[in-house]
Amino acid sequence: MSYHEDGTKRYDVTPILESRYFILPASAALVGVFIGVVRGSRLASLRFLAENAHRPPKTIRGWYLYNKTKNYKRMAAGLLSGGKEGVKLGVTALVWVGIEDGLGRCGAGFDDLKEVGAGVGTAGAFSIVYRLRWRTTSRALMLGSIIGGGMGFLRWAREYLKRARGDFI
Repeated sequence: MSYHEDGTKRYDVTPILESRYFILPASAALVGVFIGVVRGSRLASLRFLAENAHRPPKTIRGWYLYNKTKNYKRMAAGLLSGGKEGVKLGVTALVWVGIEDGLGRCGAGFDDLKEVGAGVGTAGAFSIVYRLRWRTTSRALMLGSIIGGGMGFLRWAREYLKRARGDFI
């Protein structure tokens, strides 16, 4: 605890977690929203076309109302799907970050393997939530370990380049 010049205590407001632990789930949720909006609106457009293919409009007013209704349904379905996909991707990234931070706090022995552990743990959680079969679960775990290994390699390369350049921060 540090003190002001007059002797009063100064509160430390430094966050306990790194900033990337906030940025990763938020950016993943944002990407999920964009993906969900695009997919949901495209699917709603095709569904509307299929439901109304047997009765196409015959007047100009009919075409106007047809397109207006289709666009409203596209927007509504896109926003709904975007919200769902954003939550799914954000929670998945939050699980990754939570496992990675937990392994980082376990000690120096886990520091080198925290990304691989986060990848495998996230794949395992994903497999349990979606009740995947064993064959698919093993593929998900392999993919999680590959992605985690790639993330660990990128962290190692960044630290190596910092040391080579002379930045010891």
